[in-house]
Amino acid sequence: MTHDLDDRMHFAIDLARRAGELGLKYFRDLDNLTVESKGHQDLVSEGDREVELFIRAAIAEAYPGDGIIGEEHAAVTGTTGHVWVIDPIDGTANFVRGIPAWCVVIACAKDGETIVGVIHEPSTDETFYGRRGGGAFLNGKPIKASNAASLSEGSVGTGLSNRVSTKNVVVLITLILGEGGVFYRNASGALMLAYAASGRLLGYIEEHMNAWDCLAGMLLVEEAGGTVLKADPKTVLGKGTRVTAGGRRIFPRLQLLCESSFGFTR
Repeated sequence: MTHDLDDRMHFAIDLARRAGELGLKYFRDLDNLTVESKGHQDLVSEGDREVELFIRAAIAEAYPGDGIIGEEHAAVTGTTGHVWVIDPIDGTANFVRGIPAWCVVIACAKDGETIVGVIHEPSTDETFYGRRGGGAFLNGKPIKASNAASLSEGSVGTGLSNRVSTKNVVVLITLILGEGGVFYRNASGALMLAYAASGRLLGYIEEHMNAWDCLAGMLLVEEAGGTVLKADPKTVLGKGTRVTAGGRRIFPRLQLLCESSFGFTR
């Protein structure tokens, strides 16, 4: 099992980096990039679609019995219980405007539980990765979630979902500021989760995220010694989840902020 996990992780690392190189080609030629709007702040580019097709083809060749769920193309049903969950470019709004804060996200889940997570940021050549029970790493070096106990010791990443009321995130930001904290948003939820895993952020909160945006990062936070609000394995792949993640000492505070802003999950 451990050998298989390692194989899948190294496969995903290599694939994310190759996909990132392809994404960079589009990023460096934005004048010729075709972009469509799927709704408010919800964009898709030719780059998103082509990078996802590249990732899907590589997975289908290496793990032909596995399922695949991605943001831009239809789901593939597998037979092994393994499902690859991919976002070819998380942070498309940044990508299409020339802002170098976007990433390739590849996770692998088994029966709804994430077992491998990779987040690769091509613009900085940073690859965050880990597997269940194996720790979390950035370019080969172990990473640790923040040890801070107070919101005043750093910044909290916040996301803005078009699937829920924007009023709630205003409440969240007000509460963070009220406790002497600072909120941080770079328009890539996956990247902010990677930053929470590496201790750059105290944590990350978003009322709703799709599986392809959050599964990899949530695993990394856990493997980096942090705590996450557990997603329901039965529904997370299809319906997404609320995300609260951060260092162990700050997590209870983050959870309270989340509940005060969004209500209780159960």
